[in-house]
Amino acid sequence: MASKDNEQLTMLYEEVENDKPVTVLGKTFKNDKERRQYFTEELRKKLGELKNIEGYPIGNDEDILALSNPPFYTACPNPWLDDLVNEWEKAKINNKDTENYNREPFASDVSEGKNDAVYNAHSYHTKVPYKAIMRYILHYTEPGDIVLDGFSGTGMTGVAAKRCANAKEVEELGYRVKEGDVLQDNIRISKLGQRKIILNDLSPSATLISYNYNHDINTNEFLRISNDILKKVKEECSWMYETTNQNGEKGYINNVVWSDIFICPNCSEEINYWNVAVDVENKKINSNDIECENCLSKLKKKDLERSWESIYDLKLGKTVKQIKQKPVYLYYSIGSTRYEKKVEKSDVELLNKINDMESNYWYPTERMTEGDESRRNDRIGYTHVHHFYTRRNLITLAKFYDLAKQSKYFTNLLFFFQASINRATKTNRFRFGGTGGLSGTLYVPSLIFERNVISLLEKKLSDFQKILLEENVDSNQCSVTTQSTSTNLSLKNNSVDYIFTDPPFGKNLMYSELNYLWEVWLKIRTNNSSEAIINSTQRKGIIEYQKLMEESFKTYYRVLKPSRWITIEFSNSQASVWNSIQEALQRAGFIIANVSALDKKQGSFKAVTTTTAVKQDLVISAYKPSDTLVTEIKSTQGSNDTTWLFVKQHLDQLPIFLGKKGEAQLIVERTPRVLFDRMVAYHVQNGIPVPISSANFQQEITQKYPTRDGMVFLENQVAEYDKKRTLVKEFAQMNLFVSDENSAIEWLRQLLIKKPQSRQDIHPAYMKEIQHIDKHELLPELDSLLEQNFLVFEGQGVVPNQIATYLKQNYKDLRNINIEDPSFINKALNRWYVPDPNKQADLEKLREKSLFREFQSYVEEISKSKKKLKQFRTEAIRAGFKKAWSNKEYHTIVDVGSRLPEKVIQEDDKLLMYFDNAQIRLGL
Repeated sequence: MASKDNEQLTMLYEEVENDKPVTVLGKTFKNDKERRQYFTEELRKKLGELKNIEGYPIGNDEDILALSNPPFYTACPNPWLDDLVNEWEKAKINNKDTENYNREPFASDVSEGKNDAVYNAHSYHTKVPYKAIMRYILHYTEPGDIVLDGFSGTGMTGVAAKRCANAKEVEELGYRVKEGDVLQDNIRISKLGQRKIILNDLSPSATLISYNYNHDINTNEFLRISNDILKKVKEECSWMYETTNQNGEKGYINNVVWSDIFICPNCSEEINYWNVAVDVENKKINSNDIECENCLSKLKKKDLERSWESIYDLKLGKTVKQIKQKPVYLYYSIGSTRYEKKVEKSDVELLNKINDMESNYWYPTERMTEGDESRRNDRIGYTHVHHFYTRRNLITLAKFYDLAKQSKYFTNLLFFFQASINRATKTNRFRFGGTGGLSGTLYVPSLIFERNVISLLEKKLSDFQKILLEENVDSNQCSVTTQSTSTNLSLKNNSVDYIFTDPPFGKNLMYSELNYLWEVWLKIRTNNSSEAIINSTQRKGIIEYQKLMEESFKTYYRVLKPSRWITIEFSNSQASVWNSIQEALQRAGFIIANVSALDKKQGSFKAVTTTTAVKQDLVISAYKPSDTLVTEIKSTQGSNDTTWLFVKQHLDQLPIFLGKKGEAQLIVERTPRVLFDRMVAYHVQNGIPVPISSANFQQEITQKYPTRDGMVFLENQVAEYDKKRTLVKEFAQMNLFVSDENSAIEWLRQLLIKKPQSRQDIHPAYMKEIQHIDKHELLPELDSLLEQNFLVFEGQGVVPNQIATYLKQNYKDLRNINIEDPSFINKALNRWYVPDPNKQADLEKLREKSLFREFQSYVEEISKSKKKLKQFRTEAIRAGFKKAWSNKEYHTIVDVGSRLPEKVIQEDDKLLMYFDNAQIRLGL
């Protein structure tokens, strides 16, 4: 860069600092510059020790220090987290009482758009709209509470935490902000005010984004410097984006379309994909059926071979072979008027000139990192980072980076620089009506849309400016750290009030690989040794993923205060990954209180009753049990008391009433079957003997607690439910996907609760529902399911109350007839119905015996053969595992489990729980 440029920038960047004193962590400094210098030197001293922490990023000391702004943001593990928490806690204790905390799981509908300034300022592979997170924070916390997100990504949890102090935004969510007011559906909300926030991510690029979203800067000065840098970039680089029209008038290039060149398999001539696939006049792309321009052969794109060319790579100092691509179409402006044209000879000559010149500025040239996604383009010759950019975009980005590096706002300038990078690469595909890369991949398309990177930088600065001008924040309220959540975050035990987290989704996205194109510019890269992911290159499968998630949840459990909540937003289409998350969560010690599927189209939650059909985003609400419960259960383990100690606390944590639009909804967690499953899971995961059978549990729970609509309540809850229940007319049942015996029974239960009916009436509907039964599932006949789980009125004794009530409500001619009347009895005859709790317990005992016999037959079968079981009753395996666990027959569980298809074990939460814990007991 010229010395004149240096002098101008030095004058601009060394503007007089604000001399206001700054106090941070008990130390007072003359100004913020002095604060930053002090803590940067302190961080430098600590780096040697910090490098021993798992997840420490890959990069040299000076680059990490240059990017950091300690103690609020470090591009490595942050050693001041505990100090900040202690300071926040002191302020909280002085302001208000934090005892007697009590919240139900948040279960209201959430529907938030993705078109606000915050969401659009920086793209990322996944991002939860911050307004959706605000609802959870308002529900679970008070102003001043400490919120943690250990997989923070772009830091939307932090944005949500600070926006809870914005009265306008809180009111827009439907909340009233005055003290004592309530949400429209009568759920109490917290007072208006900012929460303290700790954000962590393994990725340096992610924490850089988090920091910029959640840290205050001198906006006017920053914008002045940013615009000056862009002005200098434009002065030096704009000639590379010039073109002329047919009249010789100079224009400014906005975008250029590049096309792959293929070889015709019939005539061996080159085919320009743009020419044969794109109809500019009608704005259509025919990507399948094309015609060779030379021999007129009808071809499919998949049958074409690519044309290759040899290119001398200036940075690598050698010739490389890459697929052949040509610029074909150009969008440009003269003044404010936009035009488009085919690429002309003068445009190609300009590109040739640019390609032959060397840049005076640094840009990354690293080999693409090893990975499942990052080296997908080796096959087309894109092996190094700089291959992903056109030459002019690369030189322009390098010029901007060189100027930014000299600024005190380097970290902030990198925010909108980084936001521009992906759209500046060759992964940006051309489409009529919109452009962009294929989400979650580094796929290079056949039609590349080259963006003018100067305009792109200007646009992203404009997006960032909107956020900066919306509001200023107190930077002391947020701390950002870069490390692994699965290791020991430097936070003391029981120090966090609430956790919202959006963890990685198995093998959905290869985060460290996708971030590589960003992080090579930062000169700091993700250390993916502890990345929670399923990735063949990293040699991580479902088991390794689950272990890493378990370690992360253990950290969450350790730092969360007792009786406080964690919310996990999770998106994955694989039941095995969902079960890994659930298993890891429970093994860490959390108790799941609600699992809801987020309906993205309707913006509503629906209860999840089976984990084998996870095709929506899930929102999991779980809590850390109170110290009292943990102590009492440990002191009374081995007795029946542990069952009811658990049930009492769990019922106290559940919502009392759910409903909308005049319709009450079933709270799945309050049903006896789910309560039993949760109780068993808590005991098994904590190594405590399960003290009660399913049949006895079903019987005793209705004797100990009041029930309504098939749900269990505490005495102090039932009155509130009854009051709200009288205000609605309908009771909504769950929508079930029948995939196995358990879900088939639940489907029958719901059917018969609503309408007791005969076997002949049930059969047609039942046969439709079981069309998607899992292949391995040996489903009993309908008659067996009815006999083992329900009762039928055969004309003896009094007509059961459930049948009588249904008949009187639905048949006018029976309303005034005595239930002992022959006509009434005749109408009730042969109808199946759901038994009352006492009889249900008797049926459960009979069913368990049947299931145990079935399980024993599997045990005998595998003792004679080494083959895997191909078909079986999953319910029998579940019942057998439970009994074997109670008898400490861990070998039986492992022996049978190892003969089941691995997919079955991984996709069934109950089987996985017993199998994993049995292996641990045996030291396997």
